[in-house]
Amino acid sequence: MLRLTIFLAAAISFATIVFDSPHAHAAEPAAAKTTQTQNVIWVMLDGLRWQEVFFGADEGLLNKDRGGVANVPLAKKEFSRATVAERREAMMPFLWGEIATKGQIYGNQSLGSVARVTNAELFSYPGYNEVLCGFADARIDSNDKIPNRNVTVLEWLHAKPEFAGKVAAFTSWDVFPFIINSERSGIPVSSGTAAIVGLDDSPEVRLMNRIAQDANLFDDTTRPDVLTFLAAKMCLQTKKPRVLFVSFDETDAQGHAGSYDRVVGGARKGDSFIGELWETAQAMPEYQGKTTLIVTTDHGRGDPPVEWKNHNKKTPGSENIWIAILGPDTPALGERKEIAPVTQSQVAATAAALLGYDYHAAEPKAGKAMGEAVGTK
Repeated sequence: MLRLTIFLAAAISFATIVFDSPHAHAAEPAAAKTTQTQNVIWVMLDGLRWQEVFFGADEGLLNKDRGGVANVPLAKKEFSRATVAERREAMMPFLWGEIATKGQIYGNQSLGSVARVTNAELFSYPGYNEVLCGFADARIDSNDKIPNRNVTVLEWLHAKPEFAGKVAAFTSWDVFPFIINSERSGIPVSSGTAAIVGLDDSPEVRLMNRIAQDANLFDDTTRPDVLTFLAAKMCLQTKKPRVLFVSFDETDAQGHAGSYDRVVGGARKGDSFIGELWETAQAMPEYQGKTTLIVTTDHGRGDPPVEWKNHNKKTPGSENIWIAILGPDTPALGERKEIAPVTQSQVAATAAALLGYDYHAAEPKAGKAMGEAVGTK
């Protein structure tokens, strides 16, 4: 009798551990993989407004008074153009020359395409939780470095044998190890000015670490986007992850600083980094023709003349975002028009669906995959 009691107690304890585990989800339906995508490169451009993405640089902000532009003639030379199409391509040539022609881009509200966040806070940690987990969490109401209690789709994939050790994250903002919960998930998250993780030691890595630590002043713990890009590219080339998450920060930081020329300059720089990551991948047999690129942002911002610098639940417009997708399973529908709204909460399931998995079925709180982005209605 004593042995039976001990056995039952152990069984109950085991069940409690399993079903209370952050990895416990509803059972996944068995399904054969039908997508061509085997890898995902997922890039975030923090706080970049949909207005700049779709209309290019705002002529009313290319000045010193409203836009804080240091060199107005140079800014106008770089970003002023006669038409909207020319302006936006001057700012983001890869997005408009490649993704928007061969993939899809959502969020141009002037064309009846709305993309929004669903969290109430409208700033970064709540936004990154939503985009990575697929749902808003009212408990996340600050950018404090608190380990995320929620399981991201990155962690969910990483727990699968075929993705173990094949998920990596490189981010400029130093809160990401907490958002992705690197300690629990086991995903290497290279972040901020801390020593780079996820890469083998080399002279190049040591140099990047030195620059990251010494380039910033005082208490700035966000590293320059170029270092995030170089580390991510090196990971792509040497570690060949199946899911590579990259987040750039300068578009948001320069917005808060009130430097509009640096916002659009940061967008152009980020666009070039994305283009180089894509071209690097397409030159490798592990990625060519079987990789999907997802590019989006964590929140919007307010309107000129002042609120473009800000974003929060008290700033109208902060809920509006944009989403771009390019890959072998995404029909080339280009700039979307007159379609049902999409949400930030759908991106996680979309990334998983492209890899052949139903994340929404496993995590019902998450938004459903964006059907037309994954080749279904």
